Amino acid sequence: MLDLLVIMLERVGMIVAVAFILTRLDFFKNMVHQDKLNRKQEMTAILFFGFFGIIGTYFGVAFNTETLHFNSVAMELAADEAIANSRVIGVVVAGLLGGYKLGVGAGLIAGLHRMSLGGFTSISCGLSTIISGYIASAFYQKGKHVKPLTAFGIGAMAEAVQMGLILLLSKPFEKAIILVDTIGIPMILANGIGTAIFLLIVYNVISDQEKATALQAQKTLRIADQTLGHLRQGMSNTTAQAVCTILYRELKPSAVAMTNTTEILAHVGEVSDHHQTNSPIQTDITKEVLQKGQLVVVNEGAIHCIQPDCPLGAAVIAPLEQGGETIGTLKLYYPSEKAITDVTVELISGLSSLLSNQLEIAEANRLHQLAKDAEIKTLQAQISPHFLFNSMNIIVSLIRTDPDQARKLLTSLSYFLRQNLEGTTAEQVTLEQELLHVEAYLKIEEARFVDKLTIRYDIDQRILDEMIPPLTLQPIVENAIKHGIKNMEKNSVVKIRMRTRDKGIEIAVQDNGQGIPPDRMADLGSNQIASATGTGMGLFNVNRRLIMTFGEQAALQIQSDRGKGTTVCFIIPKKEVAS
Repeated sequence: MLDLLVIMLERVGMIVAVAFILTRLDFFKNMVHQDKLNRKQEMTAILFFGFFGIIGTYFGVAFNTETLHFNSVAMELAADEAIANSRVIGVVVAGLLGGYKLGVGAGLIAGLHRMSLGGFTSISCGLSTIISGYIASAFYQKGKHVKPLTAFGIGAMAEAVQMGLILLLSKPFEKAIILVDTIGIPMILANGIGTAIFLLIVYNVISDQEKATALQAQKTLRIADQTLGHLRQGMSNTTAQAVCTILYRELKPSAVAMTNTTEILAHVGEVSDHHQTNSPIQTDITKEVLQKGQLVVVNEGAIHCIQPDCPLGAAVIAPLEQGGETIGTLKLYYPSEKAITDVTVELISGLSSLLSNQLEIAEANRLHQLAKDAEIKTLQAQISPHFLFNSMNIIVSLIRTDPDQARKLLTSLSYFLRQNLEGTTAEQVTLEQELLHVEAYLKIEEARFVDKLTIRYDIDQRILDEMIPPLTLQPIVENAIKHGIKNMEKNSVVKIRMRTRDKGIEIAVQDNGQGIPPDRMADLGSNQIASATGTGMGLFNVNRRLIMTFGEQAALQIQSDRGKGTTVCFIIPKKEVAS
């Protein structure tokens, strides 16, 4: 009995070796991780485990109940022969991992094959194989793995059922007794152990693969997080140096380099003395990668280093792309080609795609900023021209009656127009500059509304060096005069207020005019409005520039009461003070 147990364990060892092969198959990985397989995967699994059961039969030993000798399993068995085998391992594993369809299906294939071999136990052994698949399937639980000790018990129980069926169904009974007495305990123990070891190997190997994959993913995400801030600035010597340093620290190759289409941008690691920054690209293989845009693995003969004793024996060269064109390469050097594994190549390929995407984002951000700047300049240039004609008419009318006043107004107009022109090129101006611009405008308007318009200022002098987009305040003041107080005969007041509020600066323009109709309030500042009195373009442009510069929190806030007046205000953030 002990000799048979040793033989069975040897056979089980060969069967269990198949478990390692299984872990490389996609359908098996899906079966371990998923609760439901598609039809093709189910059929593949049933056929595989059924064949696995057949192999277990042939890996067994034939026992002759007359001579009590063990022989190799032949294609057919004599009437006195039965097989001590590990057939149930494949069937039980199928049921434990896949449920009834897989367990019973694999049991049918392996069981019918066993019946075809003959022998006085053919029916009982074939039937018990099918029942073993059913028994194992009863222990299948979705989303849970079977513990090795449980697997041992199920495998042993399935084999014990086979022994029981041999005693019940096989004839003559005397031979069945001899067979079970000889092979029963060794087969129960060996198949129980084999089932447990099989699942233990499967779970451990797949778990190790998952851990390795998780570590690679974690490393890739860490690299992405560290390099993103650099590559957002585009590809230059500085950013390439930073990225190469990160990759050298994380991946630990012999060296890392980045190039553009003509020269080396950075080289970190060994032989930095002759692989120097800003030196021209020397290798034909790098030029080939730039032309074809495909990753290559090169050995020492293709590196063509100018130093004959260079320790860099192999490299992986991956393209860096932007806008569908190859704009550079990422090069990782190793001592020899043997040090470059498939995992290494896949990781570098993924990193080149990642870095290329970051460069795409950097270019998109640059273009977005250019478009944003262009839109701001366009909005700044869209100040209504009617003011110029009104101003010229006032000055012309004063030339004869009050030349001094006309000269002052002409000076104010000149200053006003000059600030308008400078505003289309400057990104921001101080509140003091903006206030002087408004004062120049108001001097002209006060000349138009003689003894009718009063301007009041409430200005915190401490905040006049804060910055604001140019031509922001004047359109609001113009809107108050043009629409707010235009129908007032006297006592019209426009108040300009600049005050500190919490962490921001509140800027407001208030008038005591006719107010804004409720039906226009919702769209004013956020949309252009078609009406007989105006389009709302001035406030719309100001609101757009404030939001584009400072964000939504700087949007215009408008309060108005019919017959009482209107207040237009906004809040800009204070500039940060260096500590």
